[in-house]
Amino acid sequence: QVQLVESGGGLAQAGGSLRLSCAASGRTFSSYCMGWFRRPPGKEREFVAAITYSGASTYYGDSVKGRFTISRDNAKNMVYLQMNTLKPEDTALYYCAASVYINREIVGSSGRYDYWGQGTQVTVSS
Repeated sequence: QVQLVESGGGLAQAGGSLRLSCAASGRTFSSYCMGWFRRPPGKEREFVAAITYSGASTYYGDSVKGRFTISRDNAKNMVYLQMNTLKPEDTALYYCAASVYINREIVGSSGRYDYWGQGTQVTVSS
């Protein structure tokens, strides 16, 4: 089992940056692909980014491509989401998630992720 705890959320101005972190428990962190999802106010949860076991492959939702970067440090059991050029529409509750397997076809499907954190709030002001 994996426990995930997000941090790094907060208030940012449009055009600014934030870095989210997700700390994972357990010794098998490198056995999981990791993802970030978000739920904007009043909207459905949506895929943001994902990274494979060693970090060799990364995937991004269309709305964040070129602005957000996902990375991981398996030695520290950490996954990160660097968010640049923030927009008010990035305002959401951001969740970290772990999956035993993802590929390009299923990476955006939240049902493919086995473990979830509690979320961290990101608010971007205009």
